[in-house]
Amino acid sequence: MPHSPAKLQTLLDIATEAALAGGAVLQSYWGKLEEIQEKGRPGDLVTEADKASEVAVLEVLQRHLPDHPILAEESGQLGEVTSEYLWAIDPLDGTTNYAHQYPFCSVSVGLLIDGVPQVGAIFDPFHQDLFRAAKGLGATRNRRPISVSKTAELGKSLLVTGFAYDRRETPDNNYAEFCRLTHLTQGVRRGGSASIDLAYIACGRLDGYWERGLSPWDMAAGVILVEEAGGQVTAYDESPFVINSGRILATNGQIHQALSQELLQTKPLAEYS
Repeated sequence: MPHSPAKLQTLLDIATEAALAGGAVLQSYWGKLEEIQEKGRPGDLVTEADKASEVAVLEVLQRHLPDHPILAEESGQLGEVTSEYLWAIDPLDGTTNYAHQYPFCSVSVGLLIDGVPQVGAIFDPFHQDLFRAAKGLGATRNRRPISVSKTAELGKSLLVTGFAYDRRETPDNNYAEFCRLTHLTQGVRRGGSASIDLAYIACGRLDGYWERGLSPWDMAAGVILVEEAGGQVTAYDESPFVINSGRILATNGQIHQALSQELLQTKPLAEYS
């Protein structure tokens, strides 16, 4: 059932408090890491900062909303997913960047209501960027309204993507797409933090984003940001976005169809050899 603006605002304020708490932890560990581990796949890192940030985020959510289930990157599922709510949190989105002291990472706190992203807060503590959105309430950066870009041609766009951790083993990667779209646009960036990529679509710094191999906590907060900023989020083929699919196409809306068509026409890299 629809939630009142007042209820959504309360949930957004809680998400914001949680994201800021996690961000403060990331700042405190910056440049001081003592333990960097791989979680099973090459490049899939976890540090003491990830874990400490998650503790801080969970403390806020569980203090305010003790009955709400949570899906957290490091802790997994907490609570029974029997209610309409599910918080999806990434305490450090961009761990590889963080471990190398490359300041492009964030805390992402998103809320799914009946499986659909409805509330999101993303905090980049190293650029002091706080992105917030809730269904029907608009999107903001540092409390000021934001909107997607007005770029109307794919050839004049700046895109961003990412590469899944299993890219070395599976032919289902986006290497060919990256190369093709690099030629067709003004450039393709690889940031290394899905939540910031989506936030940058929302505030008009980038025009389009696609990626695969993602988890719900990577996308939950960013999806509502893009939508509330006037953008469009779908599957690659423009069918409705499904957060458990691991795939996303997010744009300013104006280049959406063109970018979708190029993605669908691009053959996997293996087929070119």
